[in-house]
Order: sequence, then C-alpha cells, then structure tokens
Amino acid sequence: MKNQKNTVKVLKGILLSAGLLVAAFVFVGAPAVSYASTLYRQLELGMSGSDVGVLQTFLAQDATIYPQGLVTSYFGSLTKSAVSNFQARNGLDTVGRVGPLTMVAINAQMNGGSTSGSDVNAPVISSVKVNTGRTTATIDWRTSENSSATIFYNTSPINLTEGTAFTDVNISGSRFLAHSDFQTSHNANLTDLDSDTKYYYVVYVKDAAGNESLTWPETFSTDN
Repeated sequence: MKNQKNTVKVLKGILLSAGLLVAAFVFVGAPAVSYASTLYRQLELGMSGSDVGVLQTFLAQDATIYPQGLVTSYFGSLTKSAVSNFQARNGLDTVGRVGPLTMVAINAQMNGGSTSGSDVNAPVISSVKVNTGRTTATIDWRTSENSSATIFYNTSPINLTEGTAFTDVNISGSRFLAHSDFQTSHNANLTDLDSDTKYYYVVYVKDAAGNESLTWPETFSTDN
C-alpha cells in the first residue's frame, strides 16, 4: 500500500509537470468505484471533460480492457485503446471512439444517470411502444429533446456498424422516415408488412445539432 501511494505521487508529479490536468487516478488492482451514469455525447481522441472521466472510470473496472486504469478526463491514446478493447469485447467495430452505437452499449452497462452539457448531448430515447396489426405496426416513443426520427426494420436481424467519423452509423434494413421536423413525441406507422411475421427494428433519432441516438435492435411480430 505504501509503495502504491508513492507511485501515485510520483506519477502525479510527472503529469502535472507536463502540463496535464489530472482529475483522478484509478489503479486496477484496487477495487474500482461503480456508480450509475450516462454518456450524452460522442467522444474521441483529443477530447476532454467530466464525461471522459466517467468513461475512463467505467473502462477501468476491467483490467483486461483498460489495464492502465488512469482517469484523467482527457481522451488520449490509452483511452482510445481501451475503447477499442471494449468494442472488441462487445462485438462492435474497433474504431477506438465512442460513437452512437458504442455509446448505447456503454450506457446500457453503466445503467443510467446524468452528465452536464448542451448542444453536444445526444437525445435520450424512452417509452418505446409497439402496437401491431395483421400487416401494420405502429411504433411510439419519446426523446429528451426535439429530434427527427427514422425507423429501420427487416425480417432478418439488423446489422449495425460504426464508422470512423461522427454521424457515421450504418444500419441495415428498410428505412422509414417517421418525420424530418424536430419533436419530442414520435410516431411511425409501418404498412404493407407480411402477416404472422417477426420483424427486427431500430429507432434512430437526430437533434438539430446533429447528435444521434439509437436503440438496440428489438423485435415485434405481426398478427396472423
């Protein structure tokens, strides 16, 4: 324990002398503090902020994902590598940044909470409900801010891939634009569906600033 404290002091002095602002340190080997939180913006190399610290704290809970375990609130190369490790573990493209798809996965595992922000915050999707008919399906949901809305659906599992830039998520399946104006209450009426058929679907929204959010693929079945 005494050697670990000395290591912390030496490392902190090195980082401070290099002009880096250090918010906290988490060393894998000591128990990580687990708490609920939510990411609301995409994160990538060179960014900083309290939400980067939240991300690092979450990743540091697993030594196989983030062995260095440093929480600096700065998204550097070590954090990029840790994000890539998380993506590989969860079957996502290992692009090393937190895009919309990775943000959904991390938030699901962190299990709720809040952070601060304004135009960089992605809309939060909630209260998704599906009502089906023989060849129709009506999907209703809400968002935490005004957003445009699109539904992607298919009779086979939907594939999601995350690109290397913001606003770059590829979603397979048919695309249905629910509305292009910005609202918080959303409704999509899908028609001409096959009866007695299982469908996979994804809700995708985007706010006026271009921040994106989407749901994990879910399913519904039409009536027979």
